[in-house]
Amino acid sequence: MGILVAATVLVVAVFFYIADFLAVAPPVLAASTQNGASTLTLQTVPAYGHAPEPDWVTYLGLDSNGHWHHTTIYQLPAHTLVHVTLYQFDSASGLRNPFLAQVRGTAGGIASVDGKSFSVLNGDDASHTFTVPDLGLSVPLKGVPAGAKNPCSAAPCALSFDHTTIRFSFVTPGPGVYRWQCFVPCAAQFFYGFGGPMQTIGWMSGELKVV
Repeated sequence: MGILVAATVLVVAVFFYIADFLAVAPPVLAASTQNGASTLTLQTVPAYGHAPEPDWVTYLGLDSNGHWHHTTIYQLPAHTLVHVTLYQFDSASGLRNPFLAQVRGTAGGIASVDGKSFSVLNGDDASHTFTVPDLGLSVPLKGVPAGAKNPCSAAPCALSFDHTTIRFSFVTPGPGVYRWQCFVPCAAQFFYGFGGPMQTIGWMSGELKVV
């Protein structure tokens, strides 16, 4: 009888967990579009600094009015060149797979960090990646030095804090929803660094809604 009650409680708990996960989603942030091209501006921070998970690492997006939003769902127009600017405030965690050190799927096969073009990043210098597997798009993001004197610890981070600036461009495909994720094990205190924010939409994974 005790086993039956425990199993029932577990099933109910799993049901409500899944229902909450499916029903609650971050808002959709539309990229700015002008003269036939779109601009998407993002930032990564080492700690959100606010409820519900203040110590979780996360991405944020900038709207056309200059306001930052805690969301990882971005709307882009189809068959359009997208210019991405990503301000990276977190320190390096390092890659476990050197394949992810390569820049792939961008215009010209390159990205830039602080104004310098690169096609391969030293794996030990990576803090995060912006990777869209279905598009063959992946860019490693260089972390700030471990001894940075002016780090940011709560989102959104102003550009006065130590950061690196990564820029790249890519062309969107036809309409659809394309999952993206960071593939650096950057979730501190979670098993192998891949739990918590790494597997949660709105933090270190999200969607590109191409319309």
